[in-house]
Parts: sequence; structure tokens; C-alpha cells
Amino acid sequence: MQTFNTNEHPHRRFNPLTEEWVLVSPHRTKRPWQGQKEKSHSEELPAYDPNCYLCPGNERSNGTKNPHYTDCFVFENDFAALLQEEVFNENPSKSSLFQLKPERGINKVVCFSPQHNLTIPEMEVTDITKVIQTWKEQYLELGNHDFINYVQIFENKGAVMGCSNPHPHGQIWAQSSLPTQIEKTQKSLQKYFDANKKSLLKDYLEEELKLKERIVIENEHFAVVVPFWAIWPYETMIISKRHFGSIIGMTKEETVSFAEIIKGITVKYDNLFETSFPYSSGIHQAPTDRTAHPEWHFHMHFYPPLLRSATVKKFMVGYEMMGEAQRDISPEKSAAILRDLPTLHYKLKQ
Repeated sequence: MQTFNTNEHPHRRFNPLTEEWVLVSPHRTKRPWQGQKEKSHSEELPAYDPNCYLCPGNERSNGTKNPHYTDCFVFENDFAALLQEEVFNENPSKSSLFQLKPERGINKVVCFSPQHNLTIPEMEVTDITKVIQTWKEQYLELGNHDFINYVQIFENKGAVMGCSNPHPHGQIWAQSSLPTQIEKTQKSLQKYFDANKKSLLKDYLEEELKLKERIVIENEHFAVVVPFWAIWPYETMIISKRHFGSIIGMTKEETVSFAEIIKGITVKYDNLFETSFPYSSGIHQAPTDRTAHPEWHFHMHFYPPLLRSATVKKFMVGYEMMGEAQRDISPEKSAAILRDLPTLHYKLKQ
């Protein structure tokens, strides 16, 4: 009988945030790949694109002209997934098997910079700080609507993640219900807090900081960790060292540190395969339901799909869709790979 090795032998890991399991199969990285390869997007983009509907001064599809903005620019999504109008379902189903309810919300687009050819890892920390300040303002503004109970801030970066415009931007979806992943996390955080009178993620981060196995980078106020239960090959999570529930709980110093840590991890992503690294990222924080949430601990997820190179991504199909999430590289190994990467962006190398 062999001795168990986390970097060699298949095993399952538990995610305490969602109370779900993930199958880890590290030996599968040795298999040859003859499947689909993505295009590597290395084309040089202009600082201004006259055909881009997000660039300053340009016209969007609904005829609205963007202002000549100089840093962040926010507007309501022209193709919103949610609508603000209240509607009443006059014929609710009497069967528990056919449940539905109307959903209200507000969708916004946040342009991070007027420069069309920038991405977050190539932005200055001062400019990323302005993005965070915009997120704070939007969290407050949207959360003040009496029908908004959750504000989801996120970014899809790269065509492989469904981003249809390379201009640096993210989105905010604010809605009346807690999204499914937030509801799962809410229940887990609440259960842990009720039992221990402490934050689950604060306790988790303190353990990770002792072990140092999955820590990628850290500064005074935040740490980037490849979660013990990570699903995506190079998935990471930014966790605040201090326990606070939402982005508006950040001090001025923490806001700058947050900008530094976002730049730090995204530069490492770009350096991994020397490409503009695609990902979906999103902030998880306390609901805006006018209820105290001492159980919530501010954190941000990064889910990048690339596995072996700039052109080979991880597919969530077959077993992942029918069984449970599965990953092909141990979190410890991916953390070590990211940790050893330089902090200077590869484009700036001499």
C-alpha cells in the first residue's frame, strides 16, 4: 500500500463556504492533450478605439454618448438582465415543483479606465484604488434601494470568459433576492458564527497564514490564497486580515492595500503564461438587506480557466456537470507556481 500524497493521489476536499465537495485528481496533468486549444490574444490594442461603445465620447447602441471621462465611468447596462419595475404574479403555481417569483434588480457597467488597451494588472495602484472607491459608492447607492438585498460586483476578463469587449470594465448586478451561491455561503457563515462566535474566514485565513502552503502573496491588510477546496486550476481568493463584512467597512489604508493585492495577483496571472490572463472575479460580501451580518467576512474570488498554457483551458463537463467539481492540479502545487512568479509584469521586462 502506497503512502498518500496530495500531489499524486486522487482525493476529495470539502468547501466549508458552500458545503460542497471537490474531487482532486493531480495525476491527470500527465495525460497528453489533443483537445481544443484557445486562441492566444496577444494583439496590440489602441488606447482609443472609435468603434468601441465603452470608450470616452463614443456612442452606445441605444444612441447615448459616453462622456469624455478621465477615470471610472458608471452607467446602467443598456441590455440589463434585471429590471427595476415591480410586477405581480397573478397566477402563482400551487405546486412545489413549479416555483417561480418575479425578480427585480439594477444592472450597471463600470469602465475602469478611459484607455481601451489597459487591463487591471497594467493599471497603476492609484487608478485601481479609484475603481475600488467606485465599487464602494455603488454598493452604498444600490443597497439603499428598498428592493435591493444583494449587490454583486464582478469582472469577466477575456474572450474565453465571454467578455465581448476588451475595454477594461466590470459589472454590478444588484437584486432583490440572494443569489444561489451567496445564499449557500450565507448559511455556512451563519452556522459557523453561531457555533463559534467568530468569522469562519478569519479562522481559516489564520490557519493558512501559519501553514504558508497555499498563500500566494500578502500585505499588511490582505492575503491571496489558493483555497484548500479550489476548483479552477489557478483559482485564488483575496481575504481581508481584519474581520469586516463589506467593502464600505474598509479603511483608507485597507483600500490602498486592496488595490495593491489585486494588482499583485493579476500581474502574477499574466506572468504565468505571458498572456493577458482570462478570469471571472467577484466580491462576496454582506447582503444589503438592512440586517446586521457579523458572520460575513469580506473576500474576493478569482476563477481563471487556463490549465496548461495560454491556449489550453479547464473544461467543466461530463463528470463535473453530472457528479461534482473536479480539478487536475493540487491547490498546493498551483499556489507554489503562482508564488514563485515575478511581481513585475512580463511586458515591462528589459
